[in-house]
Amino acid sequence: MRLPVRTALAIPAAMLKLIIGNKAYSSWSLRGWLACKQSGLPFEEVVVPLYDADWDKRREGAEFAPSSGKVPILWDDDAVVWDSLAIVEYLNDKTGGTLFWPESPAARAMARSMAAEMHSGFASLRRKHTMNIRQVYPPATPDADVRQELGRIMELWAQARARFAGDGDGEFLFGDFGAVDIMFAPVVTRIVTYSLPVPRFAQTYMLAVLQHPFMQDWIAGAQEEDWVIEQFEMPADG
Repeated sequence: MRLPVRTALAIPAAMLKLIIGNKAYSSWSLRGWLACKQSGLPFEEVVVPLYDADWDKRREGAEFAPSSGKVPILWDDDAVVWDSLAIVEYLNDKTGGTLFWPESPAARAMARSMAAEMHSGFASLRRKHTMNIRQVYPPATPDADVRQELGRIMELWAQARARFAGDGDGEFLFGDFGAVDIMFAPVVTRIVTYSLPVPRFAQTYMLAVLQHPFMQDWIAGAQEEDWVIEQFEMPADG
């Protein structure tokens, strides 16, 4: 399913506006963008290149003021949300609470805990394996701290799949595509980019994420970008 991103006519006055960074590199932008797509609401997408010559000046503008220049940032008329997980929750409320989280209390409790852990944790994986959707690097043994974090992620995925994958279509962590899959989507791309070792069940889940129409749209957009940020074009040392 493809949802409208831009239309020339009949745009409502209070149409959502999402400002994001480069699709090739910005993991948090990916989460905010997937949340907007999942909501089914029409939104205007504004891509701003990170760290270009105008970056410092641009992030001082009024549209970026609430987030201190960070992306993504979502404007809904005079309401503004600038954190990916907060964007998920804002859009969850706006769409009646049925599109992002599992229905059962037990599944919803686990899903929210997993999303929050992803939001605040896994610093080594983030730092040493930055997102770059356009590259696939040869396999290399990850550092011990990254292996430990990958082990925890695999544990979370396995628990969710074992307990709750049958609640929906069965392809995603809690059956249907939702907030948790949105939060872990950049991890999926990192595993692919750096050829990180994962068990077979994880490969099946990752394929489902990568083949989702929203992810296919994002990946296509990343491939079309001309911007190159050199610091994100080689695997991090160590």
